[in-house]
Amino acid sequence: MPGMSGLELQEKLATRHAPVPIIVITGHGDVAMAVRAMKTGAVDFIEKPFNDQVLLDRIQQSLDKDAETRLGNVEREIVAARIALLTPREQEVMEHVVAGQLNKQVAANLNISIKTVEVHRAKIMEKMQASTLSKLVEMVLLHKGKP
Repeated sequence: MPGMSGLELQEKLATRHAPVPIIVITGHGDVAMAVRAMKTGAVDFIEKPFNDQVLLDRIQQSLDKDAETRLGNVEREIVAARIALLTPREQEVMEHVVAGQLNKQVAANLNISIKTVEVHRAKIMEKMQASTLSKLVEMVLLHKGKP
């Protein structure tokens, strides 16, 4: 590429937070170049000569992974928006509930009645649009960045 190397373009895209999967293709790569490319966000590094099908497969894998990442980001944003709808007390109750505590344990830990825990828990499930406790736990783990 005239005026700029592929690695320089990659670094420029990274500083602009351009979320595109990048596959570096080179005819004269070395370990240092591969490390630099991967640290800057390349999803793959291919040395010439290569089989066309290998390139097509790597492109498809990169696009699939990118789509999965974007979907995960959207899901995290949705969960974060739902959590933002919870009152501070509901968030506190939710933390205890997803930690596996029974209503009576939550009530004792927060010094509130079991009935109050039940009301908060129902509101949490409604606001989070969680049909089951396991779905709620899954959402909280996603929000915390855990698989």
